[in-house]
Amino acid sequence: MSYRRAVTTGCILAVTAITLTATTVAAKPQVQSPRAAPSGWKPPPDMLSALQRDLQLTSEQAQIRLLNEARLAPIEARLRSRIGGDFGGSWFTGTVAQTLVVATTDPSDIPQIIAAGAQGELVKRSFSELDTIMNRTDIKLPNHVHGGNVRFIDVRNNRVVVLTPVPLQTEDLIQASDLDASAVRAVESAERPRLLGDIRGGDAYYVGPTSRCSVGFSVTSGTQQGFVSAGHCGKAGDATTGANRANQGVFQGASFPLNDYSWVAVSADWTLKPVVNNASGGTVSVAGSREAIEGASVCRSGSTTDWHCGIIRQRNASVTYARGTVFELTRTSVCAEPGDSGGSFIAVDQAQGVTSGGSGDCDAGGVTYFQPIGEILTTYDLTLVTDNGAIPPEPGVCAAQPKQVIGTLAAGQKAYQPNGRYYRTTVAGSHIGCLDADDGVDFDLHLQRWENRTWTTVMTSEGPNPDERIDYIGPAGFYRFQVVSSNGSSSYKLGYKSP
Repeated sequence: MSYRRAVTTGCILAVTAITLTATTVAAKPQVQSPRAAPSGWKPPPDMLSALQRDLQLTSEQAQIRLLNEARLAPIEARLRSRIGGDFGGSWFTGTVAQTLVVATTDPSDIPQIIAAGAQGELVKRSFSELDTIMNRTDIKLPNHVHGGNVRFIDVRNNRVVVLTPVPLQTEDLIQASDLDASAVRAVESAERPRLLGDIRGGDAYYVGPTSRCSVGFSVTSGTQQGFVSAGHCGKAGDATTGANRANQGVFQGASFPLNDYSWVAVSADWTLKPVVNNASGGTVSVAGSREAIEGASVCRSGSTTDWHCGIIRQRNASVTYARGTVFELTRTSVCAEPGDSGGSFIAVDQAQGVTSGGSGDCDAGGVTYFQPIGEILTTYDLTLVTDNGAIPPEPGVCAAQPKQVIGTLAAGQKAYQPNGRYYRTTVAGSHIGCLDADDGVDFDLHLQRWENRTWTTVMTSEGPNPDERIDYIGPAGFYRFQVVSSNGSSSYKLGYKSP
């Protein structure tokens, strides 16, 4: 459920945030002279150039930024799980995302945060408490003229923020609405988000003769193929045509306002691809839908302004458009313009969501909001089409890898490679695994890393095919591949490459 539930009982304790910043164990790279990216590591096509343009980075800084985000994301996930209810939020800081900050309400958590290589910050309110305050704010303010156009949880400052052109009047409204004035702050802003649909021709998909939006991501519902997009682009039963004006599909579901998502079932004339258009003649592969951390790099593809990148600013944002309020969007520094609605937001190779609306433009810069992909997939019981099994490796790709091992598995068996052992890397970088088995069987491939005295699976490729591929960016350490026969017996070849 995307819209926020009413809080009918209880009260919110008025408190003042107290912060205690602990020194991180990991050294922070100097922005002026960044260290070189690991040999052999390559980011998605044209993502580097877009980050350089939109974040004003050098090529080396852009590479280091993406590598730092990939290295620190698993650390954040483990700390979030260990801290539990005391978790106060997390975010990246620094030009090259060299520091991961993890907040907690319990001082005893700070040592383990530092030991994990992050920076600890002690705050007064947990994220769960902030979410409760946000719920109450969304109930009280949207229907008032001074209620602000945007509301979000600001984990960096441990409070809820209301963006408004009239902060004094909004502060009066906050107090009159019985909200915790110490936890909800009105901030002056000229931001006036608008929906990004368009009434003009262009290269995307159309609803009716002139209304244009952008495709989000390829999905399936059982055997039915389709794509997800923004909810304000159409309604259930509306027909769509492609950029070439050929009949394409029909909206199966759409939700707007409260949410801003939809999905379109397409005919057999259209072929699904697990990629995002990078507007430079190439594509960026979609490998999954793991949620990126606040402060992470993110890029957007749309039919009006093509390919632009920026930073994830805040999650759980509530945005009041002229046609209604949408809850639990993600706020970014990426620009967008009318016609980009529904387009893809992707972090490296992980689908993040579909474009909802924003303010500004791609000449002067702007702020854009996206509807997270996870809720769309869950609501409509959809499966994201990814390159992990959706498209087997091209012929010859496995043989092209510098290291080769062979083996044989019967149904239900598994094996560890290379040769029942493991391999070690002394630098961070890209791990590629390419599995080739006989037609008619279903083999899966897992990459595991040794940590905390156990083998942990860090990436999987589990398509219904005999061939699988893994491309993982990770830190130095001990790794191994696990080959599993889910169905059938076959010999296999595993080609792999390590940093």
